[in-house]
Amino acid sequence: MAQAKTLSEKELKIVLAVAAQSRHPTRDRAMILMSYWSGMRVGEIAALRIGDILNADKTIKDEVRLTADQTKGNKGRTILIGDKLRRELAVYVDSLKHLDPDRPFFYSQRQRNGFTANTLCQQFGRIYERAALDGASSHSGRRTFITTLANKGVGVRVLMALAGHRNMSTTQRYIDLNDEMVRTAVNLI
Repeated sequence: MAQAKTLSEKELKIVLAVAAQSRHPTRDRAMILMSYWSGMRVGEIAALRIGDILNADKTIKDEVRLTADQTKGNKGRTILIGDKLRRELAVYVDSLKHLDPDRPFFYSQRQRNGFTANTLCQQFGRIYERAALDGASSHSGRRTFITTLANKGVGVRVLMALAGHRNMSTTQRYIDLNDEMVRTAVNLI
């Protein structure tokens, strides 16, 4: 199976424009950016509860602590939430009617219990299909997150920690080698 497409900034803007036309634009934008700006897996995003994201004073947390049952590999991990993502999530939270900490953070009208990893994969797939991006999948955000940070010079060990990988070779497979990265390397001499 081919790896998920890594998106350029221009392609991400197209995806966000498509999400803006959906029935739930604020939710869809927040879900997409959660993947692209935190590197979370789609199953982790689907497993989020409001209490995972919100502090007691209803502000967005700086970090999300995922339990073992919310992650792949049955091992808990911490997700760092950057300033840009916190602002986006705050917009989404303002659109919510209920802030019960035990409720799913992202949910659909059909599934009041929230998305499953599978239904969230399908939702991402519909958005990518409408954006006409061949090769994009629910894993594109995670690959783009890791590749973008690698392009900016972030070391593989830091990327490994951010991705929640146990093996460096796994993280290295996520990095999409591109012309920009190669040019930057050559110009370091």
